[in-house]
Amino acid sequence: MTHHHTDLADLDPSTTTVTVLGTGIMGTAIARRLRHAGFQVTVWNRTIEHARPLADDGIGVEPSLDRAVERAAVVLTMLVDAAAVLDVADGWLPYAPEDAVWIQSGTIGIEGTERAHALAEDHGLRFVDAPVLGTKGPAEDGRLTILASGPDELVSALSPVFQAYGAKTVRAGTRAGAGTGLKLACNTWLACLTAGTAQAMKVADVLGLHPRLFLEAIGGSTSDSPYAQSKGREILAGDYDPQFATNGLLKDLRLAQSAVAGQLNETLLTTLTALFDETVELGRGDEDVASVAYAFAPALYH
Repeated sequence: MTHHHTDLADLDPSTTTVTVLGTGIMGTAIARRLRHAGFQVTVWNRTIEHARPLADDGIGVEPSLDRAVERAAVVLTMLVDAAAVLDVADGWLPYAPEDAVWIQSGTIGIEGTERAHALAEDHGLRFVDAPVLGTKGPAEDGRLTILASGPDELVSALSPVFQAYGAKTVRAGTRAGAGTGLKLACNTWLACLTAGTAQAMKVADVLGLHPRLFLEAIGGSTSDSPYAQSKGREILAGDYDPQFATNGLLKDLRLAQSAVAGQLNETLLTTLTALFDETVELGRGDEDVASVAYAFAPALYH
């Protein structure tokens, strides 16, 4: 096939094809935002039925991996884990235009990211490690935070792409794996906040207080957080419609553990992993991370 050099210096959305591989919650929202910003968008998903509704948005739905990428200037992967990303990469990398850019956005850990980067180089593609912070709502509103690492000029050139679905881009460094490392640090914090909120509410409850009093007490103080308030309300309502599924956070905690193993005191990380693992064992893996409340108090939150 003919390979075209992709010059990103003056990236014009109307003439630029972005292919999104993986149409879960995040991939679907990102594809819609890219289309809304004027990009030509093609999507592929292993179960293609999940991608079909995107055709209504003027997005090309392509069941065949090789055809999905053959005209792409940018290929964005948003798949569940390293195994999926690397497996799918074998199916599309040989068919992507030479010098296309691979934006790897699923959370696949440091080792997985380094392997993806090596594969990209083997096929003459440029690679940006760019996981995102944010859940379904921010993704649909184009307000994700992008944690980008890669060559500076490449990350700069991609700003029209990132601006389509992100409110801000944090530059983590030039090395592949830096964006992923930052994502693992941020998701460790998310796990702390989620579990901490549930724990405090349970302490209040067993001491004979309504758990909402905890949220009221911290409200507006320096220890308050919008996240604690929103997760606390979900726990009170017993509403665990997934913004970010427990399975996903557990996977990320395990990736963080393997990335830092033996380099710091791991007591908190180990405990957080155990709590979210217990939540999955209780059958809550597909529910929102707030369902960690069940690990503290199976009887309290129905």
